[in-house]
Amino acid sequence: MLVAERQQKIVGLVNERKSIRVTELSQIFGVTEETVRRDLEKLEKENKLTRSHGGAISTDPADSMEIPYFQREVINIKEKKDIAFEAVRQVKEEDKIILDASSTAWYMAKALPDIPITVLTNSIRVATELSTKNQITVISTGGSLLSKSLSFVGPLAEASLDSYHVNKAFISCKGIHLKNGISDSNEQQAQIKRKMIECADTVYIMIDHSKFGVQAFSHINNLEIIDYIITDSRVDDEILQQIEDKSIHLVSI
Repeated sequence: MLVAERQQKIVGLVNERKSIRVTELSQIFGVTEETVRRDLEKLEKENKLTRSHGGAISTDPADSMEIPYFQREVINIKEKKDIAFEAVRQVKEEDKIILDASSTAWYMAKALPDIPITVLTNSIRVATELSTKNQITVISTGGSLLSKSLSFVGPLAEASLDSYHVNKAFISCKGIHLKNGISDSNEQQAQIKRKMIECADTVYIMIDHSKFGVQAFSHINNLEIIDYIITDSRVDDEILQQIEDKSIHLVSI
């Protein structure tokens, strides 16, 4: 296979899968990992992809589109539920918390016991789930509705957050990158998550292994703002060590 043909196929794979690792590309094309890294370096200079820790991610503009809620809900279900259950353990009576509009936050809402806490959210599904729990006070941000994610965003939603201060924010995202921080596929979601983080004393990021090394379309914030990362056990040990070196608490389930 010619070099140009291999590189064209690499771009196709990255856009199809959204992210892929160097080791996998090496096996697919029967070349060394060093050769793959040279290919990725060249393709990044041509703005055809973005290199990440151990691989590459897509720069296809379609990635900026939100994935419909019903699709996100069935991606990595076990990991998301386990992460959500662990996040629930971090919630104490009388806490005031923020839950974003992620599917992991919805699983967390389902698992929360009926205890006296206050939950601020921009998610219709989270608010609806918590409406049956009599001791939980639910506050919705309001704002412009995104139908795909059933969430409120925009200036009104962001402005409403200025009125509140919470103990803990539980946020999910599309990517976490050691150099470039946390990011989301939708700019409006990134903006409101940035505001949520500003409201909180303690920030918990809830992400499964597939989000590490990924840089999505819209930047949310740097890693320094994170207090805890709750994730599953399939994250590479090297990445976990680099995260811990940044004084971020890791909860791996």
